[in-house]
Amino acid sequence: MTHAFYVYASYGFAVLVTVAVTAWTWADGRARRRELAALEAAGIRRRSARVRDGE
Repeated sequence: MTHAFYVYASYGFAVLVTVAVTAWTWADGRARRRELAALEAAGIRRRSARVRDGE
């Protein structure tokens, strides 16, 4: 029982870091999708996108 606090604190910290990195990745992905949508709405296309007829 002498190491219980250390073990629980370590697990808690690991969970906290995992949740923080997951949330950060999710939020960054949403921001990148919004940026891409804004660029595409402005007429800027990715080089990898196929060109439609008439463009």
